[in-house]
Amino acid sequence: MLITAVEPRRKAMCALYIDGEYVMNLDARTVIENRFDVGREIDDEELHEIIRLSNERRAKEKALWLISYRDHSKKELTDKIKRTCDGESAEKAVERMEELGLVNDENFARRYAEQLLFSKHNAPRGAVRQLVQKGIDRELAEEIIEEIDFDPCDGIRAVIDRKYKNINDEKIRRRAVAALQRLGYGWDDIKTVLREYTEED
Repeated sequence: MLITAVEPRRKAMCALYIDGEYVMNLDARTVIENRFDVGREIDDEELHEIIRLSNERRAKEKALWLISYRDHSKKELTDKIKRTCDGESAEKAVERMEELGLVNDENFARRYAEQLLFSKHNAPRGAVRQLVQKGIDRELAEEIIEEIDFDPCDGIRAVIDRKYKNINDEKIRRRAVAALQRLGYGWDDIKTVLREYTEED
């Protein structure tokens, strides 16, 4: 098989042509480093190897780009990389990030748990559910949430004060109760806080 053209593409990619036909886009640096120049003869093994190397580099670059914006759990990061790279390359890239200390599920879970409880106003049960969806082990998620000093009634008040000003209006009250239950709050805590708002009137 003869490389007949290597053409630049967007996002640091290049198009590889073999025997006059387009084959695929590859990572440009991988192509250059492996001297995949026009006029070079290659076999199937070499082609498969450069595809693997290109995928692995792209997966690592995607991983670094994603974690430069915010923390991710291992599962979340792997799933996002799989949208543009193959599964094996994605998993290898995330393992490498973990080795470098750039991905740590426990650290991620602690930071995200605080955010879920105090910024997003989830109930502890709802926060555990969200952490598990991000790929955190349920036991670890429950342990972390339990360690955080959080009063569910404070969370309920925060949601009501921010979103449901006219809580004594029947329609708004029903909407608030449904929203609070979706966030994982139990009826007993919701009822206790609602009683406070009724008493205020």
